[in-house]
Amino acid sequence: MAEKEKQEIENEEVNTAEEKQCNETEEKIEQLEKELAASKDAHIRTLAEYDNYRKRTLKEKEGTYTDAKAMCMTELLPVLDNFERALSVESADTEYKKGVEMIYTSLCETLKKLGVEAFGEAGEQFDPNFHNGVMHIEDENLGENVIAQVFSKGYKIGEKVLRPAMVQVAN
Repeated sequence: MAEKEKQEIENEEVNTAEEKQCNETEEKIEQLEKELAASKDAHIRTLAEYDNYRKRTLKEKEGTYTDAKAMCMTELLPVLDNFERALSVESADTEYKKGVEMIYTSLCETLKKLGVEAFGEAGEQFDPNFHNGVMHIEDENLGENVIAQVFSKGYKIGEKVLRPAMVQVAN
């Protein structure tokens, strides 16, 4: 019987050692799973940060291009105004006037291709976001807050105003 007890004690020791080893293995697995989850989380966050960075830089790049284009077009507007003044003056030299008209037309087409739009015509409703009212008149033939006269056209690219129209407002 002593032999049997010895065998049981040895079996218990082996079982205890196996259980201990099994518990240690389970703990290591849990630890590794936690580390894997943390690594996955860090990886996903890094991907999200990179995606946000990419989108932000793309938006900044587009904004920089738009701002540079707007600044360049703003510098050309006085040239366009001078051509309009030159066309409004009577000239005896028809060839000269035709040349000025061709240059003016070409400049207008180029600005149109770049997305520049003119606004501010007599008869339009006055909008302080787009028009600069420099004079006011009372005229019963025109409605309230209507543009009576345009001193200089306004220009915009998309919704960005390059220069407000300088106008005279009625009533």
